[in-house]
Amino acid sequence: MQFTIEENRALTPWVWSMTLKGENSGITRPGQFVQLQLPGFYLRRPISVCQWDATHLRLVYKVVGQGTEAMTGMQAGTTLDVLTGLGNGFDVEACGESPLLVGGGVGLPPLVGLAAALQQAGKKPQVAVGFGTAEEIFLKDDLERMGVPVHIATMNGSAGVQGLVTSAMEGIAFDSVCACGPEPMLKAVYNFADVPGQFSFEERMGCGFGACMGCSCKTKYGTKRICKDGPVLCREEILW
Repeated sequence: MQFTIEENRALTPWVWSMTLKGENSGITRPGQFVQLQLPGFYLRRPISVCQWDATHLRLVYKVVGQGTEAMTGMQAGTTLDVLTGLGNGFDVEACGESPLLVGGGVGLPPLVGLAAALQQAGKKPQVAVGFGTAEEIFLKDDLERMGVPVHIATMNGSAGVQGLVTSAMEGIAFDSVCACGPEPMLKAVYNFADVPGQFSFEERMGCGFGACMGCSCKTKYGTKRICKDGPVLCREEILW
């Protein structure tokens, strides 16, 4: 599908927010992602969807390589070719009444859309998120404007509690967990929270829709493709 950039701005020195407009956003569940075709690059770039409505997508991305670096220079009015509605996102109905959403750095963006969907379902989500320093914090204001409590941990103690994201989870009452971030963080959350959970994994992807099998991983129920069967997997199927 063809989308036009409406806004592309920096949230921190390394994290940017891009808003796209098209005829149909293609997103039906929080935690899904898109694949962007960038001029001059052969492979598409997978980016999680932060927020969406019928015709808009908000992508919050971190500059980690040449592709995302090129994205920061894209101006409003630029048209992009986008594969949208990809992946198996979070199941809102499978969450408890008081879910805790746990993010590590750039794993936070899809949890904003998830928090909104949970609120619409009458649930009361809270968010725990880990950053390196206070200067790296982003999207906190967005969540607080929604009325979602945000608990922060930073490695150097410059904001919130000092330590890993599991330090921010201590003392919070919750009946289920949804997590998105690097695999070591996901495993730590898995071990910390013995409650029903959904975990969104990151993998290098080729096609983004299950054809190339490049992002396959083993689960208790056989091999699954992170781009097609995931990126969200349930607690009971995960093999570390």
